[in-house]
Amino acid sequence: MTDDQSGIPARPLLRRRREGELIDVAGVAHFFRLTGEHTGGHFAFEEFSLAPNSIGARPHVHEGHDEYFYVLEGELTLHTGDGEVTAGPGDLLAATRGTPHGFRNAGPAVARALCFYTPAGYENYFRDVHAAVSAGAEATDELLAEFRGRYRTSSF
Repeated sequence: MTDDQSGIPARPLLRRRREGELIDVAGVAHFFRLTGEHTGGHFAFEEFSLAPNSIGARPHVHEGHDEYFYVLEGELTLHTGDGEVTAGPGDLLAATRGTPHGFRNAGPAVARALCFYTPAGYENYFRDVHAAVSAGAEATDELLAEFRGRYRTSSF
């Protein structure tokens, strides 16, 4: 049963600890707890982990959605368009549409963070890249740029 106006279920949706969709893309383990299918397209919500000394995403700009990063464990080095800052547990970065951002783990431990996308839809970028790589494609900068373009995202 859904609310006729929003497409969101008319009752609360409980997702247990291990329920979600795991999408491993270019060394980042994206665990989508909620996708557009669950929220009527309003938002997507994921937990991700990034190994030490790894790039999560090179600097880029989204024109079709906002992203919010909340660090749970470890540290993320965040590109802000003006340089880089280090964010630790409890820190939040809001990367609204049109703002350059990127992230990496320059630290010695695994970093874990939450990411909230609004509206939903960008989870399909990760699905598309994962499917291409699973089919034998190499995750080159060119391939990633091609897929980003499909989701109104460009390199910075």
